[in-house]
Amino acid sequence: MTTTTKLHPKTIEIVKSTVPVLETHGEQITKRFYELMFSNHPELLNIFNHANQKQGRQQRALAAAVYAAARYIDQLDAILPVVRQIGHKHRSLGIKPEQYPIVGKHLLLAIKDVLGDAATDEVITAWAEAYEAIASVFIQVEKELYDEAAAKHGGWRDFRRFVIAKKVKESDVITSFYLKPEDGKAISDYLPGQYVSVKLSIPGETYTHIRQYSLSDAPGKGYYRISVKREAATADKPAGIVSNYLHDHVQEGDVLELSAPAGEFTLDLSKTTPVVFISGGVGITPLLSMAHTLAIQQPNRPATFIHAAINSRVHAFDEELRMLAERPSFSYHICYESPSDEDRRHPHFGKEGRIDLAWMQSVIPTKDADFHFCGPVPFMKTVYRALQQWGVPEEHIHYEFFGPAGDLTKD
Repeated sequence: MTTTTKLHPKTIEIVKSTVPVLETHGEQITKRFYELMFSNHPELLNIFNHANQKQGRQQRALAAAVYAAARYIDQLDAILPVVRQIGHKHRSLGIKPEQYPIVGKHLLLAIKDVLGDAATDEVITAWAEAYEAIASVFIQVEKELYDEAAAKHGGWRDFRRFVIAKKVKESDVITSFYLKPEDGKAISDYLPGQYVSVKLSIPGETYTHIRQYSLSDAPGKGYYRISVKREAATADKPAGIVSNYLHDHVQEGDVLELSAPAGEFTLDLSKTTPVVFISGGVGITPLLSMAHTLAIQQPNRPATFIHAAINSRVHAFDEELRMLAERPSFSYHICYESPSDEDRRHPHFGKEGRIDLAWMQSVIPTKDADFHFCGPVPFMKTVYRALQQWGVPEEHIHYEFFGPAGDLTKD
């Protein structure tokens, strides 16, 4: 789609003049925005991820989005890829057009609160007009995504009930759930790398919880598989409410509500270039779907799969990757941070410690490939910087954050 911005030149000038302020105070504004919005509309806590709120990730992601929108207010086409990425998340969460005015109202209140006298009536009026233009782009993109999901064979709008057909422990920390539709009807296909949203009402919790989980198997099998890491409590964050509930209380035969598959971090099956998958921890899930799909649809396309984990106890899907590696076109390499003696004897074990460029170059046949990677943010920063140092073109680097988007170029 192409966007047209019908904003007054003066409005554009004023909004662009606020870019340096947003760069400095963006997170403070978005933090205040969420405080105000949830105070006045607590029902929206049924949609938003509370953990990301507490850790500040949502605030940082929104601040970056607002900053980009202000910077490109006169050429919104430039941020359409970001809008589509966020739109996929919004569609999977069930965000509706009528919620946008609520967001706009509280964003303006937050700007006024944080900037004080600097937020003149002229600035607020300009931002109100700009927000309407930005919101209309999001609403249009999301309508297309809702319609597209519902129009697919086996597709649906909003949430649908799925029965857990099978629950499988994949490692000490990761468990898979095989999901089939309760109504027994067809389910829509998906692109390898996409995710679904799972909506849960957990006993004792005031609000529903929605989490996105990558589909970890190839499409076209009559079920969806999600593979969930148990998020244990650490010094920095509490235990994951949803992941622990799924591990401990949800059993075969239980029902989960799912949105239709979404997401733009996918494998391009129209290409024949070599593919490199680099995963850390539970970041293996979308890449595993890609690898399985590749084996079915492009079995001769050269592929390298690198997985980093602490050790074999927390390494999921090793057997599936060993089977994929029986094909001559597929190579599989493991990096364990703290391997046991037995881990070191693994036929695909290649490195002890952490992943680095020198080792990657020793196991990846060529940098003329498409690189897909996913994992914890520090791991992703390491991989991204290594690929940049190696001279891999930006258009061949593909990645996805679990949770709100971040910036791999910043420490």
